[in-house]
Amino acid sequence: MRLRDIARFCVVAFACAAAATAGTYNPRETFAPFDTGQAPTQYRSADGRPGPSYWQNRADYMIKAGIDPASHVLTGTVDIRYTNNSPLALDVLWLNLEQNRYKPDSRGILSGGTAPGGLTEGMSLDSVKLVQGKSAVAVQPLVSGTRAQVTLPTPLKHGGTATLRIAYHYTVPMDPWGGRTGWLNNAKGPIYSVAQWYPRMAVYDDIRGWDPLPYLAQEFYLEYGDFDYSVTVPANWIVAGSGELVNEAEVLSGRERARLAEARKSDRTVMIRSASEIPGSVTGRHSWHFKMRDSRDVAFAASPAFIWDAARMNLPGGRKGLAMSVYPAEAKSWDRSTEYLKDAVERYSARWFPFPWPNAVNVAGPAGGMEYPALAFDDIDSAPKPTFWIAAHEIGHSWFPMTVGFNERRDAWMDEGFNTFIDVYESDDFNHGEYAPKRDSEYAQKGGNPVDEILPILADPDAPPILSRADTVIEKYRHPVTYFKSALGLVLLREQILGPERFDPAFRAFIAAWAFKHPTPADFFRFMDSYSGEDLSWWWNGWYAHNWQLDLAVAGIKPFPEKNALKGSFVTVEARDKLVMPVTLSVSFADGTSRDVKLPAETWIRQASTDVPIVGNSSVVRAVLDPEHKLPDRDRTNNVFAVRRAEALALYPD
Repeated sequence: MRLRDIARFCVVAFACAAAATAGTYNPRETFAPFDTGQAPTQYRSADGRPGPSYWQNRADYMIKAGIDPASHVLTGTVDIRYTNNSPLALDVLWLNLEQNRYKPDSRGILSGGTAPGGLTEGMSLDSVKLVQGKSAVAVQPLVSGTRAQVTLPTPLKHGGTATLRIAYHYTVPMDPWGGRTGWLNNAKGPIYSVAQWYPRMAVYDDIRGWDPLPYLAQEFYLEYGDFDYSVTVPANWIVAGSGELVNEAEVLSGRERARLAEARKSDRTVMIRSASEIPGSVTGRHSWHFKMRDSRDVAFAASPAFIWDAARMNLPGGRKGLAMSVYPAEAKSWDRSTEYLKDAVERYSARWFPFPWPNAVNVAGPAGGMEYPALAFDDIDSAPKPTFWIAAHEIGHSWFPMTVGFNERRDAWMDEGFNTFIDVYESDDFNHGEYAPKRDSEYAQKGGNPVDEILPILADPDAPPILSRADTVIEKYRHPVTYFKSALGLVLLREQILGPERFDPAFRAFIAAWAFKHPTPADFFRFMDSYSGEDLSWWWNGWYAHNWQLDLAVAGIKPFPEKNALKGSFVTVEARDKLVMPVTLSVSFADGTSRDVKLPAETWIRQASTDVPIVGNSSVVRAVLDPEHKLPDRDRTNNVFAVRRAEALALYPD
């Protein structure tokens, strides 16, 4: 076909009416050095890894507790053995008392947080003693809201240990604020989802020293250690807890023990206690005894109404585990819960990092959508698709922040965003995409493109940047920014900026380096830069530290000058807003062929407008940026430029 005929039929998508304008783009702003706010030290290296002198304190717990179903009061004692591995002696210890969030004068309510329907008097510390050898000396804690400070009679030196013995009680709230903990009535008896149920050590780290932020609405920052805990309940109840049940013979029937043994060998779900086997009222009480190593917390659920099923989990290195679900008969979509749990744990383990504990548990109860180590509290009434999504998401928190110990009180975007990122791929993988796509937005779930769903957030001048203190993010933006934008940032980093071949090894190495430790945002940013071999400052700055928008455009097509030794065309591409990204430029030639060119972010490192040389014997007549619609470009009308008929005849005469 002659060039004149090609020009006649050339489709003009959009001309250069937008003109070559720099808009609001300033390369010195977009590519400015990114200050993480954290200088490298001997504790935290410049490449994002723990430094050669990294240290972390430790808290080991021995807990004995019981629930009175008549009063809903949980009474307990806890021995906390605290080890000071820091280089400094400690004069005080700080405890978290999150049950005080339910008091009517709590900071969480007075700061504008959701008022729980079931207000309580909070947690009462009946006695606090410092155990020294065989003696125990009473100490008087200074309680301040959801925290308590214990002054030590002598400083706790490096390498030293101190044991606090605390007797306490509190009323379990009926209406679970924020999905965290609570109880509800059931025809077969009450169902308890119990969390934040013992005094827990605050973190003392190399970043801030003691970091006992008050519990307003965000979640937790806790030390790692070993747990040995017992929960005493009526004899016909089931207790499902974090960790491993170590006294099966004392609390389970012979039939239940045999079925559990069968489940440990079965990839199909095995019923441990069916609805028809739920016993009636009985006399007496049982103490369920659990142990868990290398954890930052434990939680449990208890009820006489639970159906219980389980299946084997196949983990890397030939390890085995047990996926379990407990739920009442009213939970109509829970018959596949253990299947969902098993699949998620196995895939997360294979793709990212091995699940470190022996059991994973999903609980249907009053607290819907809340995570604890190896245990998830989910909604009784959810339909099958949300049941899968929530199960995969909540058990995914066993990686973030239960294994990689992010500070959720300050950086909720890390645990929620990282976890939402990994459950995106779990939804794609499970049963050939049975519940896919899961992109954490209603628009995306209905078949829309997630990079379009984020555009209103990027355009909203009131939307906070991801790097905001978690408690300052109001409910309107909590999910769109803390979950969705944070997760989408990792998806874009993986799929569009680095590629899976560079992202995946780096992400796996980050998890392994910081497993059971406390990384900060700066550690993550440095790690990904160093491991991937890229200076990603422009991405951390634009997507995380700011709420910038992306607007890339094709502004024109022109031939090479005649003096050029090579034949071809220049395609002018522009950045018209503050955010930039690598992008695919798809060009069509006059001879009917086409080619894709990958443009790096540095295309705009010096200027807003760049002429991209396209070498070829045939002229470029059409150019499209981001042809597969992978980027969150706010104005896609300027992504296409085609040569008009008159222009084609003038530029490319026969």
